[in-house]
Amino acid sequence: MPTVSTETARVPEDLSGRQRRMPVGGITWRHTFRALRHRNYRLFFWGQLVSLIGTWMQQTAMMWFVYDRTNSKLLLGVVAAVGSAPMVFSSVWGGSLADLYPKRSILVLTQSAQMLCAFLLAAGVWLGFATPAFIMVVAAFNGTAMGFDMPARQAFTVEMTSREDLLNAISLNSSIVNGARVVGPSIAGLMIAAVGVAMCFFLNGLSFIAVIAGLLLMRLPPFKRKIEIVSAGEHAWEGIVYSMRHPRVRTILTLFLAVGIFGWSYAVLMPAFARDVFGRGANGYGVLMSASGTGAFVGALMVATYGHLFTPRKLALGGVWLFSAAMLAFSFTRSFSLALLFLFAAGFGMLLFFSTSNTLLQTIVPDEMRGRVMGVWSLVFGAMIPLGSLEAGAVAHWLGTALAIAFGAIICAVSALVTLCVIRRRQARTAS
Repeated sequence: MPTVSTETARVPEDLSGRQRRMPVGGITWRHTFRALRHRNYRLFFWGQLVSLIGTWMQQTAMMWFVYDRTNSKLLLGVVAAVGSAPMVFSSVWGGSLADLYPKRSILVLTQSAQMLCAFLLAAGVWLGFATPAFIMVVAAFNGTAMGFDMPARQAFTVEMTSREDLLNAISLNSSIVNGARVVGPSIAGLMIAAVGVAMCFFLNGLSFIAVIAGLLLMRLPPFKRKIEIVSAGEHAWEGIVYSMRHPRVRTILTLFLAVGIFGWSYAVLMPAFARDVFGRGANGYGVLMSASGTGAFVGALMVATYGHLFTPRKLALGGVWLFSAAMLAFSFTRSFSLALLFLFAAGFGMLLFFSTSNTLLQTIVPDEMRGRVMGVWSLVFGAMIPLGSLEAGAVAHWLGTALAIAFGAIICAVSALVTLCVIRRRQARTAS
């Protein structure tokens, strides 16, 4: 049986407002996992799946540990912010390095650093010196490593697969991230109750072995630097200037920042919702987190299979509006069952936006700029988490958890509407 490939078409990005290469062939559920035909991507896929389950276990355990020890919603936001803030400073340099050096080597180093952080957390809890201050220090170190890791990992995707399979590969990446969001918090909820949070941290450390082994087993061509630079600072700065001057890249990143600050931060408040609103313990918290992860997982598979049938604008903006409506409804419900349904829809909508925006960025920029643009993307990602965590924690502290969620949902919906107006105005100017 012949191998089925996806035919692609080239279109001028600045004129059409669409991806430079777009799938034009039919895609069915049989082709949902077609990126796995690439050996290097298979190694990455399975290694990442194991590692990400451990990562979500650690994230769930860390937030529960902090809230259980301090009873502070504000501190939940502070811990999340401290863990992500270093990404703002390291991601731009990480994007520059991803364009200059072998991405696999960068990833092996960053994954090893994150493994060390997990073992430090486990030791801190087991030996009794894991105070909130200690957790913040380790989280900050982990965030620095993530700042170098994210742009290299994002830009490495096309090297493990092909341009034709890029949309599928990014959607599958999203599926394992969100599949891990389903499994990881659930396991963490059970383990916290049974053996404590330290084991969650320890198992996360072990899980990095899988992704590091997968990276080392890949067969890659010799690395050849495509560009020469005057200085590292100038090289990194070029990526920022390009991202700000390119109208479509700028629009995507701006909406990404707004949705991240006021929307994605809902996860910070889930421990408070689980215990104070629904009267649930660690298991209930894990189930809440898994519900949104399940929705995102289903959304990722849908995008991987049928994403080419819709315009990126409809997928991205529709996803934001679905997320906003679901979170607004979630903020007012007091039924645990309805809360799970709303979180499922919210996860589905958020995935549509995140996956589509990531794919667009990687397909509209030239190869020699991809690492740096994804570095700016990682910078925005790193900025939105601490800003969003502080915003959510502060609003929840002063106005209550439910109003904090509702406020964020409304801001996300308005941001998507403003973005649509900007796009239409730009198209009208181009047409005239």
